[in-house]
Amino acid sequence: MNDGHARVRMRGTGLRIDDVVAVARHGVEIDPLEPDVSERMEASYAWIQSALESDEQTVYGVNTGYGSLASHRIANEEVGLLSRNVILKCAVGVGEPLPDDCVRAMLLVRANSLAKGVSGIRPAIVESLVEMLNRGVTPRVPSKGSLGASGDLAPLAHIAAVATRGPESMPVDYSGEAWYGGELLTGDEAMRRAGIPRLVLEAKEGLALTNGTSMMVAAGALAVHDAKRVLAHAEIAAALSLEGLRAISEALHPSLHDVNGQPGQVRTAARLRSMLAGSRLIDSDPDRVQDAYSVRCTPQVLGPIHDMLAFIAERMEAAMNAASDNPLIFVDRADSARKAISGGNFHGAGPALWLDVLGIALAEAANISDRRVFRLLTPELSGGLPAMLAPDPGLNGGLMSAQYTAAALVSDNKTLAHPDSVDSVPTSANQEDHVSMGANAARRALEIVENVRYAIAVELLAATQAIYLREDGPARLGQGTTAAYAVIRERVEPVVVDRALAPDIETLAHLIEGGALLDAVEEALGAPLA
Repeated sequence: MNDGHARVRMRGTGLRIDDVVAVARHGVEIDPLEPDVSERMEASYAWIQSALESDEQTVYGVNTGYGSLASHRIANEEVGLLSRNVILKCAVGVGEPLPDDCVRAMLLVRANSLAKGVSGIRPAIVESLVEMLNRGVTPRVPSKGSLGASGDLAPLAHIAAVATRGPESMPVDYSGEAWYGGELLTGDEAMRRAGIPRLVLEAKEGLALTNGTSMMVAAGALAVHDAKRVLAHAEIAAALSLEGLRAISEALHPSLHDVNGQPGQVRTAARLRSMLAGSRLIDSDPDRVQDAYSVRCTPQVLGPIHDMLAFIAERMEAAMNAASDNPLIFVDRADSARKAISGGNFHGAGPALWLDVLGIALAEAANISDRRVFRLLTPELSGGLPAMLAPDPGLNGGLMSAQYTAAALVSDNKTLAHPDSVDSVPTSANQEDHVSMGANAARRALEIVENVRYAIAVELLAATQAIYLREDGPARLGQGTTAAYAVIRERVEPVVVDRALAPDIETLAHLIEGGALLDAVEEALGAPLA
């Protein structure tokens, strides 16, 4: 389903996170390759062919083996088979499949990288990946098996197995699996039904399809997009909790934040002030001198997360537009006779670090959220609210168990946030002796984002329940929190007697994911929050 986003251009440059989301999740189509892109690709492809014809040049991955087998020279008549073999040998992924949106994002990022024209392959390879996206062929890609160093070899190989085929001389043509038209089919059958030929590979094309950071970067693009949305809702939930706790507004004073010099903190405090403007619950406890850290330090915690996500988004967008395979072909280099340059752009140290930091940073949003929920449910801390936010506590347990869920999610994040980038296991006879483990970081970052979304959903449930229990609470809300409360109440009723709260938490998590709550608050304020 197209979300109104313009069709995406495939140029090897200019791809943005919003484009990845539009293609991966909303079916936005990609334009055909423009002539200058095809010309760049043809030029580097032609250099590969000329290098083979001269029979004098040894080029890694073109007429040599891979990794620790690089010293083995491959005959010219076998370079196409070599391309197919690298896909087959790398199709070793295990575990549950990656989500469809992640696989589609991988297809887009890989195609865009190859469109830069320095990989030595035919435009037809990129055109085939584009057609898979446009026609809805989504390979089934196991989620585990990538070291994130020689590129995301295993996940990309499972895509390439669907997109390409072996020469006629190969006795068995493995095609993996792919979704098409709601069915899980063999890759060959999915491509046949979609009307997309599976191409027979030529020199280096198998390596170019598998040797890059596309899984890490694609997952990172989706994770950053989702994390930004979750964080905006974390601020809405915090504002509602501040109302429910009758917090002191002094902690949001602009002078306080300006002198700390942290831009994210300054903006978070400003957004909270905007949402709370006009509130008659804030500052309504005359005996309160100071609020607890989880209340008054909200800008100091959420603000730096905004700063970190902005940095990670910038780095991920650069990586989405990077050439990350090896070797790279620079046919326009006038300063050197060496046109094929072998290096390590496939190494995922950067994405691994960024994804680790994303998970660590966003986990903090859930940590502080859970502490506010705990305060709301605890009479000694909530400033007069009934125990567990139950109108009739004792017979009814109120939101007691909802906070258990939040606590479990927060604890889970502490395990998931252990950085993968500090680990390395040598492989390939010690040729590949330092790896990034960035693919593991990508999977964990996506899981942390989901956990935090649910934790914020629990806070929305608790904060609106607290406001419901305050005398004339809904009528005393601020400008932005009034709008937020109304949207939530359209979907989730107050808890009067005990009921299963899992459906309510799911509803609020979907509300965060869809963005309707954020839209309503922004409309009420007349300004964007995120």
